[in-house]
Amino acid sequence: MIRIEQLTRRFGGLSAVDNVTLLIPSRFITGVIGPNGAGKTTLLSLLAGQLRPHGGRILLDGGRIDGLPAHRLHTLGLARTFQIPRPFRRLSVLENLLLARPAQEGERLAAALFRPRRVAAAERGAMRRARALLEDLRLAEVADAPAGELSGGQHKLLELARALMASPRLLLLDEPCAGLNPAAIGFLSETIARLRNDGMTFVIVEHNVDFVGRHCDDVVVMAQGRVLAQGAPDAVRRDPRVLDAFLGDAA
Repeated sequence: MIRIEQLTRRFGGLSAVDNVTLLIPSRFITGVIGPNGAGKTTLLSLLAGQLRPHGGRILLDGGRIDGLPAHRLHTLGLARTFQIPRPFRRLSVLENLLLARPAQEGERLAAALFRPRRVAAAERGAMRRARALLEDLRLAEVADAPAGELSGGQHKLLELARALMASPRLLLLDEPCAGLNPAAIGFLSETIARLRNDGMTFVIVEHNVDFVGRHCDDVVVMAQGRVLAQGAPDAVRRDPRVLDAFLGDAA
């Protein structure tokens, strides 16, 4: 689904992503791991359109997307979550989801004036989808609560629900397990597996190596902005370069 070719992003004299080449298969859960400062989140931000590369290419289904803004990628079926959730804290949980839906009919003046029934039907459809997502992600009971009152785990689920409002084909998750207890991680794992079985592709940046080893089909290991290894979890776990990057002399 995604082909990354010689991708580079610099901050001053530091190459946070340094000549990275990767393939991300369709309908795979691809995990990206590595030490702090390895370039994982920068890579995710390049894929999501939040950053522009200084070199290289990103192709989605064969078409170049590097340099496209995030809102344009959103319409192409690519969505992301953030390590630190960013809800509209004073709006309700339900309102946060409704704001996240793409191509809202009522925002166009002509549609609002001349096609009010179509706009109303789209609003009802968005409401149904939002409530269904809240039910699926165990947030229905707090649908009308201000988003700022949610627990840390609920904030993570709300972040995921907002991304799913666009029905993306490719979902980029940044540290989805951070701050979650084991029960919440188990529920998140089940949700991701179900969505993948429905045809969705995932790229997950995660420090929880156990989660990545258990649930990812493919693992990318980064260090100092470069890719050390890519492959099945068991093969990557035995790679001497990976052991050295994580454990140093202890390897």
